[in-house]
Parts: sequence; structure tokens; C-alpha cells
Amino acid sequence: MSAKLIKKPVNGMKDVLPSEMKIRSYCMNIIRENYKSFGFTEIETPCVESIENLCSKQGGENEKLIFKILKRGEKLHGAMEKCMKSFGEDTEGEMSERSFDESILSDSGLRYDLTLPLSRYYACHSNELPSPFKALQMGNVFRADRPQKGRFRQFMQCDIDILGEPSNLAEIELILATASTLKKLGFSDFRVRINDRRILKGAAIYSGFEEDRLDSVYITLDKMDKIGEEGVKEELLSDGFDETAVGKYANLFKELSVKENPIAYLKDELKDVLEADAFDNLSGIMEAVSAAGNEGFEMVFDPTLVRGMGYYTGTIFEVEMAGLGLSVAGGGRYDKMVGRFTGTDTPACGFSIGFERIITILLDQDFKIPGENEKVAFLLEKGLPSDKIAEAVARAQKLRNEGRQVLMVRMNKNKKFQKQQLEEDGYTDFVEFYCQELKR
Repeated sequence: MSAKLIKKPVNGMKDVLPSEMKIRSYCMNIIRENYKSFGFTEIETPCVESIENLCSKQGGENEKLIFKILKRGEKLHGAMEKCMKSFGEDTEGEMSERSFDESILSDSGLRYDLTLPLSRYYACHSNELPSPFKALQMGNVFRADRPQKGRFRQFMQCDIDILGEPSNLAEIELILATASTLKKLGFSDFRVRINDRRILKGAAIYSGFEEDRLDSVYITLDKMDKIGEEGVKEELLSDGFDETAVGKYANLFKELSVKENPIAYLKDELKDVLEADAFDNLSGIMEAVSAAGNEGFEMVFDPTLVRGMGYYTGTIFEVEMAGLGLSVAGGGRYDKMVGRFTGTDTPACGFSIGFERIITILLDQDFKIPGENEKVAFLLEKGLPSDKIAEAVARAQKLRNEGRQVLMVRMNKNKKFQKQQLEEDGYTDFVEFYCQELKR
């Protein structure tokens, strides 16, 4: 007898039960329809991308989490032979893995986000697309991350991007579209935090940090909300940064925290290292969003916001839910990525909703879909004659034509438990068909 197959999903993946799938479908429809009302056009890209694209140093830490796909057939055999030759010998003449290059075995991988595939898509099809192009993409992405609540190795992303728009009109539209979508999903009292990667760099250079070590500075700054100003200062010092630079940097953020207009303050302080347009750009975005009406959410300048992707070149933003201490959406401007494919830079900016986190929050809140049509269950007794079945089918079809959701199932022996399960799934009305008589 052959061994039993494994019935549990692969670690980090999940099966979706009907009760959750109903909520997921509802949310996807809300997201899709609201984004389309802002003029975004839905597209689709493959889940698999060339390994050269995925490992192009654009995805930050996510490039360490790529699910790589082995070459196939003769290409795999040839790659394995090449790998064996790449092995060195240690001092005792045994095989050593010190010179092993695993990329020899792989020519593709599963996408870790939707931004890189979109950039390739636009580079390939730009002559067939309008300019600017407003793209909507919803699909699964894959990261070999450590699974935890609300975080999986396969998860849905919902992205909107505007390509070919150099002005901050792109950021304004993205923020308004995402905020209104979250409100339609029932969320309120959230914050849209906004910053600019140019300001991050300007503040670090102004303080005296070496330019080739700025990424390490950003990683520590990103922990500000967890370890505070003193914690950031101590960690920078322990990483070996100059004490004068660390002190100046810490004092800059201390002053920012008490200024009524931190953007204006930074604009004046950094005038010798950064042009004013970065600050004017942020002020313009915040002014326009406020003018459009931002009831239900707050928009704030956060000079400590970093975001980890290596491809961001300007404005960056995140949505933080009040009381939860986590972000449910994020994005920014990435004006250099399309140019990696074409040789010519193209303005680009995007916003992504963390769909799985949204679903996790709604499930924890025992979310009920508003305005859902009353669901009816027709229970048919075993052995019901054909004329009774025909009658049940006709009645069910009439109700369906009227917009009702009707389930037809055989009646179980334990009818009470069956009805209880159906009630948990949202069925509020039952019609029972018996061999001898019709009951309701």
C-alpha cells in the first residue's frame, strides 16, 4: 500500500474556508470597483519572473526570500554539471561548498511583489498603453518569510500604480483612491504617513553620515516608533557611527517633534544639502488631499518613515490603523525601475493594500457583509419523487430570478445540526420538501 498523501497545506500557505472566501470576494469587489472609479485599468502579470529581474537589487530584503525555480530537462542537467565543477576542494581533498553558486540552477522564480512585474509589463507594452497609465493589479505574491498571524508565504496584494506622470498629481490620486477604498471597507480613524526618500538622505548627509552607509542609518531610524529617539541614538553609536553625526541627527529629530510646521523647519535646515522641491512636493500633496476632504483619516508628515524597498526614489507613504500599531497599505515613487528595462527612466508611483492584514482584521472583528441578500436553503428528503424535485427546482429558480440566493441540498438525518451549520453560513430561511407532504 502506498504512503498516504499529506493533507495539510505547505507551511506558510493556507486553505481558505467558504466563510472567509465570502469576505475576501466582497473586499476584492469593493477594492476593484472603487479603484476603477478613479480611472484605474485592471491588468494581470505572470506569477513567474526571470531570476535576473527578481535579483536586480530592487526589492531590498525581499530578494533574500525568493522562491527560486529550477531549470528543467537538459538545462538542469547541464547546470548541475557546472555546479559540480564550481565546487572547490578543501585541504583534505573533499568537496567544499564554499564556491557554490545556486543561481546556476535557477532561471526564474515566483514574484515577491507586483511592482517589479508591472515595470517589466510597462516596458514591454508601453507603445500599446495610454500615457499616463493608471494600472490596477490584484494577485498572489510569494515570499519565503517566517509565517505568523496575518503573514503568509503566499498572499494577495492589491496595487494601483500611475506610470508616466512626473507631478505629484500621481501621489494625490493614489492616496485619495486608497483612503476612500479603506473607508468603503469600513475602516476609519487611520493615518496616512508620508515622507520623501530625498529628505531622508538630506537629513543624514546634513548630520554628517557617510553616504555609503546611509542604508544602515535608515534601518535604525525605521525603529524609531519601537525604541524611541534614545534607542536610535544608542544603536547608531553601537554600530560605530561618528558621535558628532549621531548627536546632530538625534537633535534634528528632537526639534522636529516639537515644531508646528516640521516640513518648513526641515526645508530651512537642509537648504544647503537639498533643493526645496522635495518639501514643496510634500506640502502640495498634503494640501490637495486636505482640500479633497479627508474625513475619517489623518494625513501626517513622518520624517522617520523609511520603507524597505530599494527602488523608491521620492515620495513614500504608509497607512497605519489606529490602535493596531501596524500598517495596512504602503507605497511610493519609483522613477528609476522602468528605466532598468528600457534604458530610459519613466516616472512611476504606486500604492499597495495589505490585503491579508485587512482580512485578518475583519475576521477578528467578526465582520458581516452589509446588505447581503437573504439566503434560503431548500432541504429535500431522501427518496423525494421526481415531481416533488421538479417542484422544488422550479420554486428555487423563481427565487433566484428575484435575486435571492438559494441552496438545494439533501436533508440529513440530523436535520437540526444541518440547519445550525447552514445558519452559521448565513442562511436565514428554510424550505423543507418531504415525500408525503410539503412543509415550510
